[in-house]
Amino acid sequence: MMKYLQRLGKSLMLPVACLPVAGILLGIAYWLESSLGSNIPATFLLQAGGAILNHIPLLFAIGVSVGMADESKGAAALAGLVSWLVIITLLSPVSVAKLSGSVADPAFDKIENVFTGIISGLLGAFCYNRFKNTKLPDALAFFGGKRSVPIVAAGLACIVSILLFFSWPLMYNGLILFGKSILDTGAVGVGLYAFFNRLLIPLGLHHALNQVFWFDVAGINDLA
Repeated sequence: MMKYLQRLGKSLMLPVACLPVAGILLGIAYWLESSLGSNIPATFLLQAGGAILNHIPLLFAIGVSVGMADESKGAAALAGLVSWLVIITLLSPVSVAKLSGSVADPAFDKIENVFTGIISGLLGAFCYNRFKNTKLPDALAFFGGKRSVPIVAAGLACIVSILLFFSWPLMYNGLILFGKSILDTGAVGVGLYAFFNRLLIPLGLHHALNQVFWFDVAGINDLA
């Protein structure tokens, strides 16, 4: 279990490696804008950097899937992408409202987050590791092996979506309470975060803790 969690922590760093590029692009864009005013190069770079930052959850879905797979193959990345698309589509506010016949819980407005990205990535990696060597009858041989991975991922993503349909609102509200408790404790909350962060560094698990505060896992960074 410990090795699995350490591996997860390392896989989380794969999408994080994309962020410095976004930071550089945005930094140059803002510098150009402040120096020359609104201009085409600044707008171009601003949009390019924003393309990365606005799709961080998707980067985690693909990056975690590749990082947790036994092999860094495209089928694993595709499975993570398929899982992500299925989950966020089924749990979008519009879909939830149609399925439940009532107004969707506000939690589903934040379903496109790093947490669901990580879940999608883990699901994609699981499907790859488990079904990459699947043998099918000759009539269906084309869909065997690695081609079966994204197909299975789509099916399992539907099941995960059903589970999240009931559990996500509870988790979301729980994270809000957690965030408020940290805010209420002030310096003590900062101290607790620093303590647990340092405590987990030798185990390689501090990355998982950092995701909550660095990337606003549940989309609740405006608690104040």
